[in-house]
Amino acid sequence: MRKRVSRALLGSAILSLATLGLPVVATAGPTTQTAGSERAVTDIIPAPVEAKADARANFWLSPATVIKADHGATQVADYLRDRLKPATGYPLPVLSHSFGLPAISLELGHADARVGKEGYTLKVAKNGVTLKANTADGLFLGVQSLRQLLPSAIDAKTVQHRLWTVAGGSVLDYPRFGYRGAMLDVARHFFNPDQVKTYIDQIAQYKINTLHLHLSDDQGWRIEIKSWPRLTSFGGQTAVGGGKGGFYTQEQYKDLVKYAASRHITVIPEIDMPGHTNAAQSSYAELNCDKKAVPVRTDTEVGYSSLCINDPLTYKFVDDVFRELAAITPGKYIHIGGDEAHATKPEDYLTFQSKVQPIAAKYGKYISGWDEIVKAKPGATAIPQFWDTVDDKPEVAAAAARGNKILFSPANKAYLDMKYTDSSPLGQDWAGLVEVKDAYDWDPATYLKGVTESQVAGIEAPLWSETLVTNDDLEYMAFPRLPGHAEIGWSPKATHNWDTYRLRLAKQAPRWGVQGIDFYRSPQVGWK
Repeated sequence: MRKRVSRALLGSAILSLATLGLPVVATAGPTTQTAGSERAVTDIIPAPVEAKADARANFWLSPATVIKADHGATQVADYLRDRLKPATGYPLPVLSHSFGLPAISLELGHADARVGKEGYTLKVAKNGVTLKANTADGLFLGVQSLRQLLPSAIDAKTVQHRLWTVAGGSVLDYPRFGYRGAMLDVARHFFNPDQVKTYIDQIAQYKINTLHLHLSDDQGWRIEIKSWPRLTSFGGQTAVGGGKGGFYTQEQYKDLVKYAASRHITVIPEIDMPGHTNAAQSSYAELNCDKKAVPVRTDTEVGYSSLCINDPLTYKFVDDVFRELAAITPGKYIHIGGDEAHATKPEDYLTFQSKVQPIAAKYGKYISGWDEIVKAKPGATAIPQFWDTVDDKPEVAAAAARGNKILFSPANKAYLDMKYTDSSPLGQDWAGLVEVKDAYDWDPATYLKGVTESQVAGIEAPLWSETLVTNDDLEYMAFPRLPGHAEIGWSPKATHNWDTYRLRLAKQAPRWGVQGIDFYRSPQVGWK
C-alpha cells in the first residue's frame, strides 16, 4: 500500500512537471546564484562551524522534488514539507526512497561524529540536498539552515510563481552551548496559546531549543492549578495597567508543550517565589501571614510581596503547584524564580529555598532560578540564571566552582525588553539602552569574573512584557536582537565578528518581511 501511494504521488509530481513544460529528469535546473538564490551557505544565522559555498552546485527545487526520509526522520520531513509547500505549490511527497527523482534527503544516524546530538552536515549539490544528523533534533536544526538557503519568498503562505534555488555548498555544524533559550513573560501581560505558538515558530528558526515561560508574578497567575482554582479564576484576570488578563488551562499548556516539542523546543515553566507573589496572595488570604488577602496590583513595582515563610500552608501550596505542574511538564526543569525577594528576610529566604528545592526533586524535577538562588547553595544540578548588569559577582562564581552551570542573561545585553534608543516607543531602560551591536558584542565565557566556558550552561534572551501587549510588540523588541543571541549560544567563538554578522543579519530582512515580523530597523545594519 505504501508503494502504491508513493507512486501515485510521484505520478502527480511528474504530471505537474509536464504541465509546466519542464523536463522530467533527476537533475537541477539553472546553476548560478542569479537563478533565484538570495544567499550562500556562508550567510546562515547562527554561523556554522564550517561553511563552504559553491554556486556551481545550486539545487533547483521543482515539482518533481521529493523528500526522502529515513525511519525516525519523518516528523522533521513532514515539518520541512509543510514549510516549503505553501509557497511552491509542489507536492513534495515524503518517501523512504527517491526513485531516481531529485530529492532532499534526511539521513538519520550517519553523520560526522563531531556533530554530536544537535549538530548536522548539509550538502547541496546539483542533483540533490543531503542532510545528515545523529538525532532528529540535529535534523530539525539542519532544516533551519536549509530554509535560509532558499529565497525569502519560500515563507509565503500562498503560491509564488518563481524559480526556487537552494544555494550550493556544504556545512558542518554543531552548537557551542547546549542551552539556547528564550523567555516569554506571560504574567505582566497575557499572550494566548496562538500568540505563543507564533513566537515558538519565530525562535525555532534560529536554533533556540528552550522556551522559558514566566507563568506567575504580582500582576497575574497564568497556569491552572486544579487544587487552588482561585489562582486563575481570580488571580489570572488582571494584567499590568488593568488590562485584560487570562490563563492557560492545563490542556492548553500541554498543547503548548507538545507544539514546542514539535519544533524541538523544551518548555521550562516558572513559578516565581517567594517574592513576585501578589497575584497568589490576593487570590488566597491564607497565603498571607495575617490571613488577609492583599489588594490586586496592576502596577510595575517590584520587591514588595512575599509568601509567609514560617507557615506550613506555604509549603503545601508549593507542593500542590509543583505536583500539578510536574505532571504536565515532560522537561527536566522547573524554574522557581527567587529574584527581587526584598520583602523576605535573608534568613527566611534561605529557609524557603531549603524547603522548596527538595519539593521539585520529589516530583522528579531539577530546578533553575534567578541568580539569587545561589545564596542557598543549591545542588549541582540546579541552573542559576545570571541576570545582573555587573561583571563581577563572587557568589555566582562560587556556585560555578561548586559545580553549577550558569545560564547567562545579563540584563544590559540579553534582555529583549530594553529600549534600543531613548526614542524607542516600547520597552524599559533601567538596565540601559541596548542597540543591536550591544546585544551581540559580548561573550558568556568571559562576561563574568570567575566563570569560564566549561561552567556556562548557555544563554537565554528574556522578553519581559510590562510594556508589551501584542505580537507586533514582541517582534519589534525581539527582532533583530534575538538572532544575535542565538548566534552567541550556537556558533563557535571564532566566528563572532560584528562587521561580518551585520551583513548576514541584513539579509534576514526580506524573510522577516514575508513572515510578517515587525522588526526594528536599526541604523547600525544596512538592511536589504
